[in-house]
Amino acid sequence: MTEWTIQKLLNWTTEYLTQKQVDAPRLSAELLLSSVLGLKRIELYTQYSRVVEEEHLARLRDLVARAGRHEPIAYLVGKTEFYSLELEVTPDCLIPRPETELLVQRAIEFLRQRTSPRHICDLCTGCGTIAVAVAKNVPDARVVATDLCAAALGVAAGNVKKHQLEDRVELLHGDLFEPLIPQLDVTPFDLIACNPPYVSAAEYEELEKNVKDYEPKAALYGGEDGLDIYHRICKQVGPFLKPDGALLLEIGYTQGPAVRAMLEQTDLFPSIKVDKDLIGHDRVVTARRVPV
Repeated sequence: MTEWTIQKLLNWTTEYLTQKQVDAPRLSAELLLSSVLGLKRIELYTQYSRVVEEEHLARLRDLVARAGRHEPIAYLVGKTEFYSLELEVTPDCLIPRPETELLVQRAIEFLRQRTSPRHICDLCTGCGTIAVAVAKNVPDARVVATDLCAAALGVAAGNVKKHQLEDRVELLHGDLFEPLIPQLDVTPFDLIACNPPYVSAAEYEELEKNVKDYEPKAALYGGEDGLDIYHRICKQVGPFLKPDGALLLEIGYTQGPAVRAMLEQTDLFPSIKVDKDLIGHDRVVTARRVPV
C-alpha cells in the first residue's frame, strides 16, 4: 500500500490541478493540504516526510476533485487573505480580490489625514472586506457597513468578531443607504466606500467558470452596462457625506469615463481622480467634495 507523504501529495495535487488548468496549481495544492491537516503552509515543508492518515486523504480527495471542477479554492478552504488579513468566505459572498486592496489603501491614506473621530460607511460590504481592513488599519475609525444579503452579513459578522472589531464596526441589513435612513442619529460620514456589482451583461456571459458557476451573481452583475449601482449611489450620496468628505468607488476597467461623468453631474465633487491598478487598468475613483 502506498504511503502518501506531504511531499508526494503536494507534487501529485499540483500536477493534477495543472492538468485541469486551475490557476496557481502549486499554491492551490498547498492551501488545500494545509486546510485538511490544520497546518500553516510553511509547516508543510517542515513536515515534508510526514505520512498522511487515511481520514485526511479522503477529505483531500474530495477537495481536489472539486478544485479540478474549478470550484474556487477560497470556498473550499473557507478563507482567503486580503490586505494581510485572513478573512472567512463562503459562497454567499464574493471572494475578495487583490484589486480591492487599492481602494483600501486610498481609504486609509485619506482617513489618516483627518482628525478623530473618523466615520466610514462601507456599502455592499459582502464578507466585510473593506470594513474590516480599514478598521484594522485605522484604530479609531468607526465603520457602518451595509449589504442587501443577510447571509453575506453573517459572514461579515464572523470576520468582524475574528479581528475583534465588534465595538467599531456595525453591520446593517439593507440596500445601499436604506438601513441608515430610519436612524435619526446618523451623521454624515468622512468617507463612503463601495465595491459594488459592476459586471455588465456581456461581461457576465464571458466570466471564467470558477467565477460564473460559483460566486453569487448578485455580487457581480451590475445591470446591462454594469453601471446600475453607481447611478443609484450618485443620486443618494449627498446627505450622507460631509462637506469635505470623500467617496471611493471600485470600478470595472472600462468604466472610468462613465463613472466620472456621473459624479460630475451631481455637482458635489470638484475633485475626481481615477487610479489605475497594478496592470494599468482604471480601478478606483476618488471623489472629493472639496479640491485637494
